[in-house]
Amino acid sequence: MQWWNDLISWLGTSASRPTVFSAVVLFFAVLAAGLLAVWIANLAIKRLVAQRDRESKAAAIAALVDAATEASVWNSLTPQEQVLADRAVGQADIIVRLLPIRGSDVAANWAAHQLHELKRASATFGYQLDPAVVEFRDRLLEWQRHPGRTRRQFLNDLARWRTQRQEPEQAAVDQQDAWVAEQHQQRYQGSVSITDDVATSTASTAPTATLQGEPLR
Repeated sequence: MQWWNDLISWLGTSASRPTVFSAVVLFFAVLAAGLLAVWIANLAIKRLVAQRDRESKAAAIAALVDAATEASVWNSLTPQEQVLADRAVGQADIIVRLLPIRGSDVAANWAAHQLHELKRASATFGYQLDPAVVEFRDRLLEWQRHPGRTRRQFLNDLARWRTQRQEPEQAAVDQQDAWVAEQHQQRYQGSVSITDDVATSTASTAPTATLQGEPLR
C-alpha cells in the first residue's frame, strides 16, 4: 500500500498537475478518436449495405421489366424460351421478396399478377402491349422511389382484383388459358416433328460411302 499512498501524495502536489492534465487530455483524445472511428465505420457499412440493396432492387426490377417485355409476346415464344423466361421471373420474384423493404412481398404479388395478365393478353392482342409494359415499368420504378406510398396502391389493386374475380367467370378464363397453352404446344410440336422428318429424309437419301478398291460385283 506504500506505493498507493505515495501516488496519492504526489497527486496532491503542484508538480503533478501538468502531468495529470496531459493524461486527462490524452485519455479524452483517444476516446474521441475511437468514437469517431466507430461512427465513420458505421456510416461506411450503412452506405455499403444501402448501395447493395439499391443494386439488388435495380437488378430485380430490371429482370421483372424484361420479363414483362417477354410476357407481352408470350404466345410467340418457343416452349424453351418460355421456360427460361419463367426461371428468370422466379429468381427476380425471390430477390424482390427478400429485399429489406417494407411491402416487398406486396410488390412481388402485384408484379406476378400483372405478368400473368400480360401473358394472357399476348394470345389476344399479339404485339400491341407496349403501353401495358410501360405502365408496369413506371409503377415498379415508382415503388423503388416511394415504397411506402406505392405499397398502399399495390394493396388497393390486389384488393380490387380479388373482388372482381368471380368463380364462374374465372373457370371459363382458366379453360381458355389451358386451350391457348395447348394450341401453342401443339403448334411447336408440329414444327419440331416436321423438322425431324425433313432431317430423316435427307439422311436416308444421302449417298452411301463405298470402300476404295472394292471390286464391283
